[in-house]
Amino acid sequence: MTAPPAAPGDGAFEPEYPIRTERLLLRPYALADVDALYAYQRLPEVHRYLYTEPRSRSEVEALVAERAGVRALTGAGQALALVADLAQTGELVGDCVLFWHSQEHQQGEVGYVFNPAYQGRGYATEVVGALLRLGFDGLGMHRITGRLDARNVASARVLERAGLRREAHLVENEIVKGEWTDELIYAILRGEWEARQAAG
Repeated sequence: MTAPPAAPGDGAFEPEYPIRTERLLLRPYALADVDALYAYQRLPEVHRYLYTEPRSRSEVEALVAERAGVRALTGAGQALALVADLAQTGELVGDCVLFWHSQEHQQGEVGYVFNPAYQGRGYATEVVGALLRLGFDGLGMHRITGRLDARNVASARVLERAGLRREAHLVENEIVKGEWTDELIYAILRGEWEARQAAG
C-alpha cells in the first residue's frame, strides 16, 4: 500500500480541470450556469430529501455568484463545489461537493444533486467515484462518508455502487421540514477504496 499524499497544509489543493469520468466532466461553477442549475434547483422533488427548499432564480444566481471561480481547497472545513457536464454535449446535468471535514483525522464527505431528467443513468455513481479519488488521492483522506435521508433509496444505491458501506441507521434523529426523519451514514476507508481500484 502506498503512503497517503501529504495534505495541503498551508498550500492549496487544486485539481486539474475538467475532472473526467467515463461520461462526464466536472468543473467549477461559472456565471453562465444559472439557467441550467435553475432548471432543476427550482423543482420540489429535487429538495424532497434535502435540508434545502426549491430555489428561486435570484437564489440560484446568488449561489452561482458565491461558488463561481472557486477552484481549490486551502484548509479543512472547506468544501469544493463542482458542476457535472455531459462530456459529449456539454449539458449541465448536476452538481456535487466534496467536504473536507478534518485534516487531523483525514475525514471527508461527498454530496450530489442531479437534474431529474438525467437521473437513473449512473451519472451520480460516476461523480461519487471522482470525488472519492479527489479525497483519497488528492487530499490524503482516510475516511469519506455520505449522509442521506433513509427514505432516499436511489441515493443509497448510488453510494453502495460506488463502494461505500452502510455504517449507521439513525432513527428519527432529525426534524426535516417539519417531520422526524431517519438518517443513513455510509462510509469507505482508504484501504477499502484502494482494494476496489486494484480489483478493477
